[in-house]
Amino acid sequence: MSAPLNLMAPDVRANPYPLYAELRRRPVCQVEPGGMWAVSRHDDVVAVLKDTRRFSSAGLGRSFLPPWLERNPVAASLVMKDPPEHTRLRGLVSRAFSGAALQRLEAQVRAIAEELAEAVVRQQEVDFVAAFSLRLPVRVLSLLFGLEPELWPRMRVWADDLLSIPASHPTPERREEIRQSLEEMERCFQALLASRRAAPGEDLVSELLGAEGLTDDERMSFLFSLLPAGFETTAHLLSNTVLVLTRHPREAERVIAEPRLIPRLIEEVLRYEPPAQSSLRLVTEDTEVGGVRVPRGALVAVLLGSAMRDEQRYPEADRFDLDREGQGHLPFGHGIHFCLGAQLARMEARLGLEALLARIRGVSLTRQEVSWSQSYIARGPLRLPVRFEPRADDFHTQPPRG
Repeated sequence: MSAPLNLMAPDVRANPYPLYAELRRRPVCQVEPGGMWAVSRHDDVVAVLKDTRRFSSAGLGRSFLPPWLERNPVAASLVMKDPPEHTRLRGLVSRAFSGAALQRLEAQVRAIAEELAEAVVRQQEVDFVAAFSLRLPVRVLSLLFGLEPELWPRMRVWADDLLSIPASHPTPERREEIRQSLEEMERCFQALLASRRAAPGEDLVSELLGAEGLTDDERMSFLFSLLPAGFETTAHLLSNTVLVLTRHPREAERVIAEPRLIPRLIEEVLRYEPPAQSSLRLVTEDTEVGGVRVPRGALVAVLLGSAMRDEQRYPEADRFDLDREGQGHLPFGHGIHFCLGAQLARMEARLGLEALLARIRGVSLTRQEVSWSQSYIARGPLRLPVRFEPRADDFHTQPPRG
């Protein structure tokens, strides 16, 4: 009897793509943890994401509120809702992510990216995750929320604890840590809402308070969901991009020489090594997916990372290709749940990479082993030790080594 296919097995977390390839040969099948039904082919993934009647987003919400957790505002956020409630909530909060709102942010984000890039290239050898890819989105979210710098380190802990909830089997001690983390988040956001209600500013929290029709519970749920979405996704995208460049030096040379290729680089990384690996749906009636009968009440794992390596959709799907045409894919979801923050994440990644690549001639890993996040929903390195080779004309600005 063969071992069950497990999305959380250590070797799968280190490299999920061989398992995905195996799953695509079994259109829809049950996997661990929990006997979920994995949907792995591109067309089946799109079909499930589009069908909100038979595949409810409540499945994702349920995964964030296990029996051992009494309360978690993210479980009631708009990402976990179906129409018509989803439609109402998305309409009320979408203005905060409009093109005009992002345009107002761009100069500030560029300044942060330039500051961080200058610092890491001066150091030459850094943990890129700690020194750059986490710091950039944390500081951008601080702009959006209006949070003080002393809270920045806690934001990563909050986001990590939130994302660790699905499919985890924590010890009693770890459960208590997560509970305390969520309570700390809620106290912080309650104080933030009260502060902006008394003195509105130009931040996202003030925008949410100005949106008529939102309750404070709905505002709280949105802030909870924005933290991991706006923080982890961008951090993983930046880290995954730099990791891909270390493993594809010719492509790295091309992009450094031709910065206009940076948007294309980002799109191919989003396909090849996406931060968002999967989403969950709850089956509302007995139905068929990919020719397989899936029962009512089943939890479906929609494997975005597999769909974007589907050989039927992408020729030579396992090859990283800067010149790939037709990159329309699923890195930020599909249909009504297409990520509200997709434009912001792309902007942060573009500005971060522009600032970084303008200062270097190359980048390499200083240790080949990479430890990966332990989640089948989001994927990125926990640490990324790299060495940057500064451009020759900038080398004189580097401090002496040794």
